[in-house]
Amino acid sequence: MFTIRKATPEDTPVIFDLIKKLAVYEKMEDEVVTSVEELQENIFVKKFAYVIIGEENGVPAGFALYFYNFSTFVGKPGLYLEDLYVEPEHRGKGYGKTLLIELTKIAKAENCGRMEWSVLNWNQPAIDFYESLHAKPMNEWTVYRLDKKGITDLAG
Repeated sequence: MFTIRKATPEDTPVIFDLIKKLAVYEKMEDEVVTSVEELQENIFVKKFAYVIIGEENGVPAGFALYFYNFSTFVGKPGLYLEDLYVEPEHRGKGYGKTLLIELTKIAKAENCGRMEWSVLNWNQPAIDFYESLHAKPMNEWTVYRLDKKGITDLAG
């Protein structure tokens, strides 16, 4: 049985573990520099992001971490999916789709005008999955990023 629930502060070690596993899958494990304590502060105290956890028979099988952005053209908030991850042994059971559907319900309840996320160009299984749900790639946009050093340098 698969269920989805909102994460609680007690789930922070599980969230951290799933983030590390996602990073390994994405070949980005060296980029995980956060800690359980930092995640707990930023997710559950400052509420910069939100997490839902999918469980199979009470055992975490995946998660989705999201936050809200804002579209000036639409004039409404948008839900931005930062990470969606399902453990390898639980893939192919529809859990990723179920987590995504839950996010669309949240976006609808919050009157979001959009729901967006990024996918690594090499991740064809994810691209195929999202396109099977009629999600459209935004190929005319390029993502830019300032890392911590870039922010510090530019801010002076």
